[in-house]
Amino acid sequence: MSSSKSYAEGSGRGRKFDNDRDDRDNYKYNREYERRHREDRPRGSNRGRESYEDRKPYRSKYDDRKPYDDRKPSYNELNRRSQSPHQETPDFKPNFANSGLLAAESKTVNGTVLKYHEPLEAHKPDKKDDWRIFVFEDESQTDMLTLDKQSCYLFGRDTNVADYPIVDASISKQHAVIQFRMLRSKNEFGDVSEQVKPFILDLESTNGTHVNGKEIPVSRFYEVMAGDVLQFGLDKREFVVIKSD
Repeated sequence: MSSSKSYAEGSGRGRKFDNDRDDRDNYKYNREYERRHREDRPRGSNRGRESYEDRKPYRSKYDDRKPYDDRKPSYNELNRRSQSPHQETPDFKPNFANSGLLAAESKTVNGTVLKYHEPLEAHKPDKKDDWRIFVFEDESQTDMLTLDKQSCYLFGRDTNVADYPIVDASISKQHAVIQFRMLRSKNEFGDVSEQVKPFILDLESTNGTHVNGKEIPVSRFYEVMAGDVLQFGLDKREFVVIKSD
């Protein structure tokens, strides 16, 4: 009885070992089958799909595409890029101010370029002041000039541009100017007053300009007062400034 039991136990262990061996053999077979099957299949990411070479005929019509920046934009694209929905076209107004040759032409009189141009404070004198210049030669009055028509008067030898031509070899073509200027002053109480006064300016003349026998600086305004005697260059004539009271 004990021998049959031992045999049964032994045969049971033998069957168990056989089953384990069969499982191992099946596992090895399956592994070998899988390995061979993988070798037969195409490798890479295109398994089960068409290769690039197979699909190339269908892609050839797209191979000549250019980058977006290299393409020639259409008319609609140009309009869309150049205009913004929030951008308004500015209104340009014509500018008729003189410039270049026109500006140079405006500073000439009878084809002669003027050496002097009036300042911003230039202003015509009040008629009530009645500024005048009496011209004397050898103590005799030879002429009289009223100074109420304009804000600036040019003295010189050039008869084409001078308001009062002085024919003398010692006089420069554009010798000096008398300029009326609007001056503003403030008193101790802060009150502002305006007054138009005459000034004389030597235009870098060759022989200078004199007021009451004294030569004045060139290119600087020198105030002229009633009773002053003006002389230009070496000319003997005297120009006496008069203002009505």
